[in-house]
Amino acid sequence: MFIFDNNGQFMNASEVISIDKEVLGGTPVFRGTRVPIKNLFDYLEAGDSLNDFLNDFDYIPKEHCIVLLKYQTN
Repeated sequence: MFIFDNNGQFMNASEVISIDKEVLGGTPVFRGTRVPIKNLFDYLEAGDSLNDFLNDFDYIPKEHCIVLLKYQTN
């Protein structure tokens, strides 16, 4: 699956998301981490901002979050 980055360039979803049964039982996570993608959406649904999420998970690239949010709205 391909998704767009902030510059309108195609980005392979596997650059952002990792699914491995050995990591959290196959829960989709941000590549290179054990942070579930769902955590981002949980933060936003709770009224927290993207910056709140990024402050708590400062090793996750902001661009990866934005790519996922853009994909979610499509």
